[in-house]
Amino acid sequence: MTTTAMTDHLTPTTVFKCLADDNRVRMMLLVTREGELCVCELTCALNESQPKVSRNLAQLRNCGLLADRRQGQWVYYRLHPNLPDWVHSVLTTVLEANKHWLSPDAKRLDEMGDRPERVAACC
Repeated sequence: MTTTAMTDHLTPTTVFKCLADDNRVRMMLLVTREGELCVCELTCALNESQPKVSRNLAQLRNCGLLADRRQGQWVYYRLHPNLPDWVHSVLTTVLEANKHWLSPDAKRLDEMGDRPERVAACC
C-alpha cells in the first residue's frame, strides 16, 4: 500500500476506532507533544511492558496514524507524514485541553534518565 493510500482511508470513524484505547491515545498525544519517540521512551512514559507498547504501536502504524523508522536496533515513531490536517488539529486540540490527564506520563518521560539521542543508541 502506498503512503498516500495508507492515509486515504482515515475517516473520523477509522481514526476514532484506532484511538479507542487508553494506551493508544496516550501514545499518540506523547508523540504529538515530542515529535518522535522510541519504544523504550514510550515504555517508560506509560509504565507498561515493551510487548504491550509495541503491539499498540503496530496497531497505530497499521491504521496509518504513525510512521516508524529504524536506527540500528531501535525503532522510532512519529506522526505519519501524510496525516490529514484535521487529524493533526484533533490531536493538537486534545493534547492542549488534556495536559493534566497526560501529565503523569509526560512527567515520567521528562524524568527518564538516558533518553536516547536521535543519532545515538537508545536506552
